[in-house]
Amino acid sequence: MSIHLLKYLALPPLVNVLLVVVGLMLFRRWRWLGGGLVALGLVTLLALSTPLASYWLRVGLEPHSPPTPAELSRAEAIVILGGGRDYGTPEFGWNDAPNNATWRRLAYGAWLARRTELPILVTGGRGHDEALAEATLMAKALRQVFGLEARWIETRSRTTAENARFSAPLLKADGIQRVLLVSQAWHLPRAAPEFTRAGLSVIAAPTEFASQPSPGLTAWIPQAYHLRHSAQALHEWLGRAFYALRAWFPHG
Repeated sequence: MSIHLLKYLALPPLVNVLLVVVGLMLFRRWRWLGGGLVALGLVTLLALSTPLASYWLRVGLEPHSPPTPAELSRAEAIVILGGGRDYGTPEFGWNDAPNNATWRRLAYGAWLARRTELPILVTGGRGHDEALAEATLMAKALRQVFGLEARWIETRSRTTAENARFSAPLLKADGIQRVLLVSQAWHLPRAAPEFTRAGLSVIAAPTEFASQPSPGLTAWIPQAYHLRHSAQALHEWLGRAFYALRAWFPHG
């Protein structure tokens, strides 16, 4: 079984459905155990769908603040990490296009580039052997939507660690050492150390911070939108756990 399949089995809503199914299978023979698993699956599914749970899962992942003017003045380049793609998007006429997470990174990276006039690197490969690498789509979006050219386009990476591993040589070849690293606020605590390990000095440039839910009853009403954000946050927590285990048990 691949690690990607295991990842999906450990995340909502699939993990909640599995708890309910296993609980129903066990209910006739072990009523308390089966009933407990069914209740656990349903209760956690509803809880993770609330704005409040989604917010607290995400806010704990966001230690970095936006870069200060002093930090911007020290940076030598902007690195924008790919965050995924949408397939067959007819409105742009590109077939595939960056997904919403990537658009948010591109928008903030473009804003930083306008403010600093620093060169841009975009990084992201082919997750499923697509015709165009994600970084190629990102460079096209920068050019056609924001009127900016990416100086470096890294197209081989499939993971955050590979983003760093393959981007660092491109930057170092041009004498770039200190970069503004653009990604979602919840993702940067895992991404920044990878670029540091690759030999770069990183200035975190986070975007899309968790939005605190409005007070009152609405913070407790389950919604599919917030379940998606909770699943995304749990995915990141699992990613951090994996990277921590890798540090404890290095290869070789």
